[in-house]
Amino acid sequence: MSAGASDLKGRLTDGLYGLGWGAVKTLPEPAAARLFRTIADQVWKRRGKSVLRLESNLARVVPDAGPERLAELSKAGMRSYMRYWMESFRLPTWSPERIKASIDVQDVHHVTEGLDAGKGVIVALPHLANWDLAGAWATTDLKIPFTTVAERLEPATLYDRFVAYREGLGMEVLPHSGGAAFGTLARRLRAGGLVCLVADRDLSASGAEVSFFGATARMPAGPALLAQQTGAKLLPVTLWYDGTPVMRGRIHPAVDVPQEGTRAEKTAAMTQAMADAFAGGIAEHPEDWHMLQRLWLDDLDPQGEPT
Repeated sequence: MSAGASDLKGRLTDGLYGLGWGAVKTLPEPAAARLFRTIADQVWKRRGKSVLRLESNLARVVPDAGPERLAELSKAGMRSYMRYWMESFRLPTWSPERIKASIDVQDVHHVTEGLDAGKGVIVALPHLANWDLAGAWATTDLKIPFTTVAERLEPATLYDRFVAYREGLGMEVLPHSGGAAFGTLARRLRAGGLVCLVADRDLSASGAEVSFFGATARMPAGPALLAQQTGAKLLPVTLWYDGTPVMRGRIHPAVDVPQEGTRAEKTAAMTQAMADAFAGGIAEHPEDWHMLQRLWLDDLDPQGEPT
């Protein structure tokens, strides 16, 4: 793709997202829900790369599923993914009461007790359901500000839209690239703060290898390293939709730092425990796992890079 064509595609993408944030939140909710279900079904019927990758990933999660079941799961998965976008476009207009009524989280005490201990808390989530809604709930209902990291998007104006959107929900957003994020996160945790990280796909090609649904994947080592370095509690979280307007969530017990082993061995063990918690939630609600990219090592290109 030429530079001019790439630039045009970037401006178009940014414009479409801008239209979404500007127009979708003004629609009556039933109309918005119907619109995004229709979009999901149309995208699913086209059987593009993202849908085929989702289906391939789901085949790992539900290995006994035949083609018909996988098709059902991927269709439900695209509807779940579009629900995420519909809610995200509308979230800035929701009142704190509406946000609170839209999510029900089990075992919140793991977070509040960890923060009360003064050593900070790391919440690690997979791409399940709507992690932005969970973040908005933390900042509005729990009244707990937190810091997160966002992947840099192209064009830069689109990345800026996402940062402004998430900051508008009360989050502090750091760029994933540039090398400074880890140090800032560590400082926030040492000050007794909350850090939330989406952590089921490594973007650095230097994460920790884990066994995930019977094959090897790579997940970020950052959550485990931060817990070791700062003494913060590492809490896996899983989210899901249950067919109602309310999203459900569970905060899992803390992943402990092993008493023995090298730093690398401790990191590997903690990341595996985090992956196991993710796998349990994904297996229970596979249609809500929005993994439309390659994840397992044998799906990556020869250099081991995500494509």
